[in-house]
Amino acid sequence: WHVAGPQGQQGWLFGTIHSLDRPALWRSGKVGGAIDGADRIVVEVGNLADKDAVQKAFAAMSRSPGLAPVSARIDPALRARLTELMGKIGAREASFAGVETWAVALSLARASQKADDSANGIDRAVLSAAGKRPVVELEGLTGQLGLFDSLPETEQRDVLNGVLRDAGAIDNESGDLAAAWRLGDMARIEAETGKGLLADPELRAALFTGRNRAWTDRIAAMLAKGEHPFVAVGAAHMAGPEGLPAMLAAKGFKVTRVQ
Repeated sequence: WHVAGPQGQQGWLFGTIHSLDRPALWRSGKVGGAIDGADRIVVEVGNLADKDAVQKAFAAMSRSPGLAPVSARIDPALRARLTELMGKIGAREASFAGVETWAVALSLARASQKADDSANGIDRAVLSAAGKRPVVELEGLTGQLGLFDSLPETEQRDVLNGVLRDAGAIDNESGDLAAAWRLGDMARIEAETGKGLLADPELRAALFTGRNRAWTDRIAAMLAKGEHPFVAVGAAHMAGPEGLPAMLAAKGFKVTRVQ
């Protein structure tokens, strides 16, 4: 999407996919020209490939004393599924003693991902294309993990139950969503944003609508300063009346889909 303001401001929105089962030719058509015309690259998290930083941030935020066993924090009907997913990542219930519920959910969600899926993610490809231009984080690791960490325990348990029902509930992008992304099928992507965890009103407000609103304010501020950002975030954040294009249009920008 091309974003234009009344005083000649301009930037671009590019919907990415965080994991793919194989590399994709993403810098095609008008995407290459847009990224070349930007003076900064804007992403959700800038150091995705730094595994040490990810692990340190996760460890620093994910533990609390006195927590109940994980099996006591889930729907009892899902206990066999919990054992199955823990086995896939070589863990036992004791491995999660003192680990907060949201962090258990994210750890188990990885059980559904192939090792190279994230490496093929388009976010990482966009970061590699930044060159010497500044990279601006909309959230950063701490901010993104903090979204889950700040959820009430009841909502954290909803996340964990959702992962147990569908191991890819948080980030299952190598199937239908990947196919929709390759086709640029936003109607299909929008439909996905109404399912799973995002069908829960509280989780939707925290993980989707609220983030989009905060990002819209950041992007509008960049444009107001005369910056030309290339904003690359998950394609679901472009979808529907609560997506970035719609929210920026509501602020008076002309937003045009160009590819």
